Amino acid sequence: MSGADRLEQGDTAPDFRLEDETGSPVSLSDFAGEKVVLYFYPAAMTPGCTAEACDFRDSLNSLKSAGYQVVGVSKDEPAKNKEFKEQENLNFPLLSDPDLSVHKAYGAYGEKSLYGKTVEGVIRSTFVLNETGFVQLPLYNVKATGHVAMLRKKLGVDD
Repeated sequence: MSGADRLEQGDTAPDFRLEDETGSPVSLSDFAGEKVVLYFYPAAMTPGCTAEACDFRDSLNSLKSAGYQVVGVSKDEPAKNKEFKEQENLNFPLLSDPDLSVHKAYGAYGEKSLYGKTVEGVIRSTFVLNETGFVQLPLYNVKATGHVAMLRKKLGVDD
């Protein structure tokens, strides 16, 4: 995937309508007037994605205090996201994008390097969206561990 397919600061965040872990529809427009941290993860219940989700869980109060909602997106089916959410006591919605259309709209799916090989897959990415639906901070190829702390630092969010 070329850089041209990636979102940049100031771009309008692509709207979506996906099912959450309970099968209920969730749209980006449901968060109108709120700041959103939208993060894309490769697969529920894998070590890296679990570490990342737990970092968001543990940081949720400070992010919410600063006015941010956290939403996770993966290609996993709602039932798997529900199991993941219950298993890890996650306190934010996990959305299901099985056809990868939203991943692709955000540039979070495409070519990536995995163990030195170029493969096609989910690019672990986080987007901070402002209250009016614009991309405030696009972050591609983030690390599973430590990136929530880095994100909070960039946003000036304290513990």
